[in-house]
Amino acid sequence: MMKWGLSYLEFQGSGDFLDAIVVGMDMLIKKFEQNNKGKKRLCLITNAATPIEDPFEGTKEDQVNTIATQMEAQGMKMDCVIVRMKQDRETNRKVHLELVIYRRSQYTEEILKLAQLKIKVWVYKKTSEEKFPTLKKYSDKAPPTDKFATHEIKVPNKVVPPEERIKGFQYGPQVVPISPAELEAVKFKPEKSVKLLGFTDASNIMRHYYLKDVNIFIAEPGNKKSILALSALARAMKEMNKVAIIRCVWRQGQGIVVVGVLTPNVSDKDNAPDSFYFIILPCAENVREFQFPSFINLPSSLQPNEKQQHAADKLVQMLDLAPPGKQKVLPPDFTPNPVLERYYRYLDLKSKHPDVAVPPLDETLQKTTEPDIELLSQNKSIIEELRRSFELKDNPKLKKSARRVIKERPSGSDEEREEFDKDADAKAIDSMEYSSKMKVEKIGDVNPVKDFEEMMSRRDDPKWINKAIQDMKNRIFDLVENSCEGDTFHKALQRLVALRKGCILEQEPKQFNDFLCHLCKFCQEKNLRSFCQYLTSHEITLITKAEAPHSDIPEHDARSFMVKPELDSQNMKSEAKTENDIMSIYLGGK
Repeated sequence: MMKWGLSYLEFQGSGDFLDAIVVGMDMLIKKFEQNNKGKKRLCLITNAATPIEDPFEGTKEDQVNTIATQMEAQGMKMDCVIVRMKQDRETNRKVHLELVIYRRSQYTEEILKLAQLKIKVWVYKKTSEEKFPTLKKYSDKAPPTDKFATHEIKVPNKVVPPEERIKGFQYGPQVVPISPAELEAVKFKPEKSVKLLGFTDASNIMRHYYLKDVNIFIAEPGNKKSILALSALARAMKEMNKVAIIRCVWRQGQGIVVVGVLTPNVSDKDNAPDSFYFIILPCAENVREFQFPSFINLPSSLQPNEKQQHAADKLVQMLDLAPPGKQKVLPPDFTPNPVLERYYRYLDLKSKHPDVAVPPLDETLQKTTEPDIELLSQNKSIIEELRRSFELKDNPKLKKSARRVIKERPSGSDEEREEFDKDADAKAIDSMEYSSKMKVEKIGDVNPVKDFEEMMSRRDDPKWINKAIQDMKNRIFDLVENSCEGDTFHKALQRLVALRKGCILEQEPKQFNDFLCHLCKFCQEKNLRSFCQYLTSHEITLITKAEAPHSDIPEHDARSFMVKPELDSQNMKSEAKTENDIMSIYLGGK
């Protein structure tokens, strides 16, 4: 078939691909009539170099809608292959846009339920990941005519009837058998529906929450009430910067239920309706809870200076793929997946020449997978400036290994070197095993701040962050409670500063703020107000929203927080002085 198609590529004339689709549909209808619905498939191969002609009656849109309706009725599917050949760069881009717009898309018809309101919508796939083709198992021992050769283990003299065969599921070290009836009963089978769960601010949906493909929701064409309702809802959400959370079940009795977000897409064109983009959101099992500190909260010594930032900005501007006023370099609509493209090209080559070697990456795919060599050569000065701005230095914390020490020794026989090498290898292995075993799991008494920082930096399990914070809270509380005339206040302050810094870096401001409030309240109740004054003198405040985005404490409230305990302590002192004066009068004093 490929050879047959290539024989027609030498044709130099122009052609209307809509006419080709009509002819192909007519051939399929005449050959199969009403049989084989869903198996009729058209493949359009074109270079998209010429625009489609205007029809004798109606518009191009009417012609496309008529073809799509007929394909839907006949159960036909269509694939489109664009062959990019050597042609003029000024080729009319309207042809490409027509091909993208007019290609038939599969859709599903749904009803969006909003409490008592129901809106009929159509759901299209906007983007979908093209999967790598599944490679079947190949056996050189099976006969060539047997396409489904399998191998199984048979136990002689023992036959297990089909009704006694059940599936077993791995659960820890054991396999739990579950019968088909039990498996069917435990499945969740909701009704086919699209239900609104509620609204939330668009800022609450993080970019890394987006999963899988993107669908587009539009109102049912021709249904004016649905169009008005959907448009009003989209514009209201856009104005208030809200998104909708919905639950979707695409098929009746389907066990797959997804929860996703609807983002309004308000159109600025008269002939394009308002719509929604739908993206599936993750559940608790899909979210990775590892948190990393923000660069904003790092000390100034670890942040770029003005010169370094300027050099980085120039590099970004140099490698801009969509500069203003110029053509985009890698538009998604015209950039093929290099992995799939290379695989299918080699598959085509392998089908014609079985013994052919894997060819090198061709020039077309190099432009997609590698930076432009010409662009880099023209901007060497920018790259050199960036290299000079970020000078690489040796880390002084790294100690020389035993192997490096022996290599730097000028003298010594070969036997001594070999013995030293073996000894060095053994020590290196021992040190690695020792360091891996000696991971900090609790805050000790020798260097509690260092233990706290090491526990906070562990990324093998999220529990270490909460454990480190809780252990440090207990340490601080014990120091304050067991102090004698403030002898342990400086130690408690040192640990409190480390706790505050760690909570900012790990985005846990609420834990620190709640603990500081509880600690100050405890000090007021136990007549330890001097510790609150000690914190005020060292400017220890609550974590504000400017320091950590997850905090809900404004800067003004954080500064006034430590003033209140100080005023309360002064009032208590004045009350105590008044009581002493009254007692002195009773005792006969002045």
